[in-house]
Amino acid sequence: MQLRKMMVMLAALSSMSLALTACGDDTTTVESCTSDTDCSSNFCNTAAGVCMDTCESGSDCADSEKNCAVLAGSSNTQKVCQCQTNQLCNSGDTTDLVCGTVSKRCEEPGSTPEGCTKDADCGAGNTCNTTTGVCSPAATTCTGEGQATCAYGSACYSNTCSAPPAPTCENYQNFGNKAALGTTGPIIFKVATGTATTDTAFCGATSTKRVKITISAYSDTAWPATSAGLNGFLYVLVNGNTQAPSISSSSGNYTVSGNRADIVANICVLPSSNTTSLGYYFTGGNFACHQANY
Repeated sequence: MQLRKMMVMLAALSSMSLALTACGDDTTTVESCTSDTDCSSNFCNTAAGVCMDTCESGSDCADSEKNCAVLAGSSNTQKVCQCQTNQLCNSGDTTDLVCGTVSKRCEEPGSTPEGCTKDADCGAGNTCNTTTGVCSPAATTCTGEGQATCAYGSACYSNTCSAPPAPTCENYQNFGNKAALGTTGPIIFKVATGTATTDTAFCGATSTKRVKITISAYSDTAWPATSAGLNGFLYVLVNGNTQAPSISSSSGNYTVSGNRADIVANICVLPSSNTTSLGYYFTGGNFACHQANY
């Protein structure tokens, strides 16, 4: 009888030991995804392409991913389990896992994207924090002009982020290479008419009036040191033909400040002319129409 009781107790202890081992096993299976519907948790970290475990507090998460918080850069306000350090990712038997910069999951090095380095790496309507490598929804309000805090492809107009004006001029309508346009190249956000003077030395004896046009644009790649390095920047005539803009090499005609460049291009027109329809674009960027009145 005593032997039978001891056997029952040993069996119970063995079962308890197995249960504790299972409870302490914090290994997680990471599912790949492109949208929330791909995940059993209904939460996809689309920047990294991995599913996240949802939570209400850290107690809902594995020991290696105890940070229960809203995922930075996500429009989903549901809290998810996230790793914090490489050390915590290797608190068990593993030694080679890292805390993913973008995935916020414990992972093998290089198994998910390293993070963004520019806005073009992020989805539409998002901007890149180049310090953290995390994409986040762009602001809808802004101050100043140019890109400011707006998503790439938009610009700040009257304290609101919006797309540059859609091109409707004849220059655009007659332009036959619209495939060269896009939203990843330099973005022209403003074109302004400057001075108009008679300049036969610059324009010649027929179209003697020289009109200066300032084109303002921003880019997520570094601008060249001089205007001579502006590859892919073109002036579009009313008939749709293109030519390289006429930019003087003298000081003040090409100014770079951060991701912004202000370029002064010249057109030569007849002395009697007082208005001209213009078109400008950078390869891969938007098309900007401008009616120059002078």
